[in-house]
Amino acid sequence: MKIAITGSDGQLGRALGETLAAQHQVIALSRREFDITDRANIARLADMQPHVVIQCAAMTDVDGATRDPVTAFRVNAFGAQNVALACQRCDAALVYLSTNEVFDGNKAAPYLEHDAPQPINVYGKSKLAGEWYVQHLLEKFYIVRTAWLYARGGGKFPDKILDLARRLPALSVVRDEIGSPTYAPDLAHALAQLLETEQYGVYHLVNAGSCSRYEWAIEILRRANVPRPVKPLTLAEYSRASTPPKNGALENFAAATVLNITLRPWQDALDAFFDQV
Repeated sequence: MKIAITGSDGQLGRALGETLAAQHQVIALSRREFDITDRANIARLADMQPHVVIQCAAMTDVDGATRDPVTAFRVNAFGAQNVALACQRCDAALVYLSTNEVFDGNKAAPYLEHDAPQPINVYGKSKLAGEWYVQHLLEKFYIVRTAWLYARGGGKFPDKILDLARRLPALSVVRDEIGSPTYAPDLAHALAQLLETEQYGVYHLVNAGSCSRYEWAIEILRRANVPRPVKPLTLAEYSRASTPPKNGALENFAAATVLNITLRPWQDALDAFFDQV
């Protein structure tokens, strides 16, 4: 297949390029060279005649989205509309990467694909708007929600915790925000499997299990062999621009049950993260 990846220079885009290149023709479209908010790129992408487009390009700064909602919706909603219109023109399938933050976090158990979204912050609302455009403009789509994505060199939570541990004698981390840490290379492999099925729909693809930010930080420091005391905080005690869902854990129910696509436990994925030197 000919597969175009927007945001190919991001952590998931890079992992997808490495995973898919062996069996597919990959068109890598970095954020700098391909702006999904530029409507002129609708025709440009359609002219490439991809069989599949994977939309990794997004505004993923959750707090930044709260501070600048116009940009968040321009990128995450109207950018998705542009990419969907391009897919419509060339009859390509679209993989739209979405987020656990489309949910309000009030459920006691991990969220399933058929649970009703109800975002409580701007980022989640902008991504849900993107989902709406994809679902209403296309018949061939995969909406894939993931959570707490990270990879080597991605500057995400593990890197931030290790950087803080190098600079501070003690850390403070939120204990009542729950999620599903997901290793980008594992998600890339799961997406490669999903593309082969042509079973379109909504999927949750995350490493198995869930934990709090506090528990994740403890495991990161343990595996890095960097002993530091970690003080647990509540969300109410931690000042930030955005309000995340308290329970943002996702369950990979649809892909695992119907397609036998599973991801290893998040603890094993974290081991792989540290094994990658």
